Amino acid sequence: MAAKLMLAVQYDSYGGGPSGLKHVQVPIPIPRKNEVLLKLEAASLNPGDCKIQKGMARPFFPSKLPHIPVTDVAGEVVEVGQGVNKFKVGDKVVAMLSYGNGGGLGEFAAANEKLIVARPPEVSAADGAGLPVAALTAHQALTKDAGIKIDGTGQQKNILITGASGNVGLYAIQLAKLGNTHVTATCGARNIELVKSLGADEVLDYKTPEGAAVKSPSGRKYDFVIHSSSKAIPWSVFEPNLSSNGKVIDLTPGLSSLCTFVLKKLTFSKKELVPLIIKAKGENLDCLVKLVKEGKLKTVIDSSFPLSKAEDAWAKRLDGNNTGKIIVEH
Repeated sequence: MAAKLMLAVQYDSYGGGPSGLKHVQVPIPIPRKNEVLLKLEAASLNPGDCKIQKGMARPFFPSKLPHIPVTDVAGEVVEVGQGVNKFKVGDKVVAMLSYGNGGGLGEFAAANEKLIVARPPEVSAADGAGLPVAALTAHQALTKDAGIKIDGTGQQKNILITGASGNVGLYAIQLAKLGNTHVTATCGARNIELVKSLGADEVLDYKTPEGAAVKSPSGRKYDFVIHSSSKAIPWSVFEPNLSSNGKVIDLTPGLSSLCTFVLKKLTFSKKELVPLIIKAKGENLDCLVKLVKEGKLKTVIDSSFPLSKAEDAWAKRLDGNNTGKIIVEH
């Protein structure tokens, strides 16, 4: 494979948006120790991909320029590196590539076996590619930080999900409802029916006074808030709506939320704000793929583009008006 070239989309400097992406031919990667080479079938875009292109993660990501972006992929194993024993040539898989190296907008990509899981025939490449960053974030926030058992056991909890029609929110509703939860959700008016169809018990239009106040229509106090909206909501809005030990799990923490986190720790407050730091784990990704196979979780897809039109997919992701995942098919 090493001597052969593949088609890929990359950028060689920060900024530029869709016009900064270039269609190139580059050598097919060589899988190193504990890596496999994947022939990609689908990739999904995340907000982080665009932020890295803007230079918002430097000097950490990307590890070097030029950079082939995108981390969330599905494909087929075509070569295995030294030390790989979980996968063999021909296996269909879902994988999360590293933000430093990327590779999702290429025909082939090398992936570490720690973040690769088997993809059964019932799970399409597009559905699988949608999972890694967004669904893993929702899964961690609910199961680790909120302690929700998604097998339905455990005491009932009241949960608020802000930005419920966003990438993470759409998965969070479904996963929360697999647990013993009452879900209140906020989203834009055009997505209310979709959010209800995924299981939300109460839905607020965030542009209304009730939505801005994030007050439960049935008067419930929230045990947990999964704050996945990109719009900042002050602690003073959340605080009166929390139960006595209520916790806000902030998925996109800014400076003010970090200050609130420290203040609540210093004052031993029972009501807390916790910034989420994602720790991607293969076993959790495997759990999510199995839920899709069983029909208990679905990837909401906004639109699909061929690799030859990757810049159009990038423009749509930057625009932010998508509802569901934007997929690039290879």
